[in-house]
Amino acid sequence: MPKPYPSEFRDDVVRVARNREPGVTIEQIAKDFGVHPMTLQKWLHRAKVEEGTAPGQSRSEAAEIRELAEAEPAAGAGERGAATGGGVSVAGEPAGKRFYPLVTELATAGIPVTVTCRVLKLSRQPYYRWLANPITESEVVEAYRANALFDAHKDDPEFEHRLLADEAADAGEAMSDRTAWRIASSNGWFSAFGKHKRGKGRRPGPPVHDDLCAVVDEDGRTRHVFAAEAPNELWLTDITEHKTSEGKLYLCAIKDVFSGRIVGYSIDSRMKSRLAVQALENAVAMRGDVAGCVVHSDRGSQFRSRKFLRALTRHRMVGSMGRVGSSGDNAAMESFFALLQKNVLDRGR
Repeated sequence: MPKPYPSEFRDDVVRVARNREPGVTIEQIAKDFGVHPMTLQKWLHRAKVEEGTAPGQSRSEAAEIRELAEAEPAAGAGERGAATGGGVSVAGEPAGKRFYPLVTELATAGIPVTVTCRVLKLSRQPYYRWLANPITESEVVEAYRANALFDAHKDDPEFEHRLLADEAADAGEAMSDRTAWRIASSNGWFSAFGKHKRGKGRRPGPPVHDDLCAVVDEDGRTRHVFAAEAPNELWLTDITEHKTSEGKLYLCAIKDVFSGRIVGYSIDSRMKSRLAVQALENAVAMRGDVAGCVVHSDRGSQFRSRKFLRALTRHRMVGSMGRVGSSGDNAAMESFFALLQKNVLDRGR
């Protein structure tokens, strides 16, 4: 590539061309200085632009735009996040989309869009498309999907992206597992269990209720008493699973301690929070007014979910929760499931 002409040389050629005598042409002056006539024409036009007598962008203005463009990603990302769809380029959008708000601001300040796009090396057609529709339809769809995944993750933080996608589909925002993984991964919504195998390397969730069935003996030992003097005083609930030819089947049952009867249950192929909520709703529909009833469970995530807690509050019931890894804290319910498994489920496939 040939070296550019020194600025002093250009200034001298322009000065001679402007002060030429009548009858002397631009082509002759260009030939005398050894430059192309078109090059000399450009130098003359640039000189008029710098003086402000011709339309165009001066060198000082170009330097100012470059400084603003370099400072824009750091200084303006938070201010213009909403206008640019979060400041992140998505599929089908130009990579320079984050600079479009800057182009609009400079246009308001009087700098032509053509000049700014030329300095920032942006195409004008995508900019005008963005100006007519700053938030694309695909970004709106992505936002609704992200909201549905966020709500599902908030209710059941133990779910991984496939189960979150199922929950979002139930809420009306269907998407592929790959899309759910991309959105959840970019926002840091991971399962609380991580990649550890079931029962290993997993911390139990915190209890959301006190253990109201625990009694301390005289010698200081803690034992559980499952007794009630009237119906709807104390209910026990738990979830069990059973293998079938079509996969696992999960059962959540609720037992009234006073009569020993199952007052509500729910069956599903997924062990989600709605399994426990539906069982509770069935029991309430069966028994009517249950205000003040204690519902005792283990520390499973389904019974710690926001949906189950809201259901307890809605029916003015009181929650109770045992310890982690202690089947004796819910022994009466575990006994029922053992009898169900032995006498009914294990007798046939």
